[in-house]
Amino acid sequence: MSEDTDPALSRLSAALGALPKRGLPPVDRWTPPYCGEIDIRIAADGTWFHNGSPIRREKLVRLFSTILRREPDGRTTLVTPVECVGITVEDAPFLAVEMAVEGKGDGRSLAFRTSVDDLVQVDADHRLRFEQDTDGGLKPYLHVRRDLWALVTRALTFDLVDLAEERVLDGQPWLGIAAGGTFHRIAPADGA
Repeated sequence: MSEDTDPALSRLSAALGALPKRGLPPVDRWTPPYCGEIDIRIAADGTWFHNGSPIRREKLVRLFSTILRREPDGRTTLVTPVECVGITVEDAPFLAVEMAVEGKGDGRSLAFRTSVDDLVQVDADHRLRFEQDTDGGLKPYLHVRRDLWALVTRALTFDLVDLAEERVLDGQPWLGIAAGGTFHRIAPADGA
């Protein structure tokens, strides 16, 4: 759904100060040869590194982010029409760094801005998923595109948890968040 056809997303976009978007390259249709690994790493905090040094040019990071692809074997690659190179991603390739909420319950609109300025509205195609970290804490992720996910920052995690409610699904109580016409399950409400 485009911003032009969804007034709620347009308002959320304005609230987040969205930039005009150009179309993304069709990396899913490109079939270049795999040329091996390149020393690019996306750290768990969202910082991009090349040869061990942070990439300081935000426009370059944004450009690289548009040609990311998740391969069927789980590798993350940068893809152009003529080559495909593997990179290292410590957790998720993006961070969800800003959030806007409008409405409540099933009618709630929830949108995020990522660390590379993608604006993503939560819906059935852009789901939230929740995992436990090694310390037993909650790690929410947002599906951005093409099996690429954004880790929701710790500060926004607290805001998300404030939106949580309990519902019974398939006879079991669940804690989750209603947004974009979907109930995004966090965990069984009984702690099981």
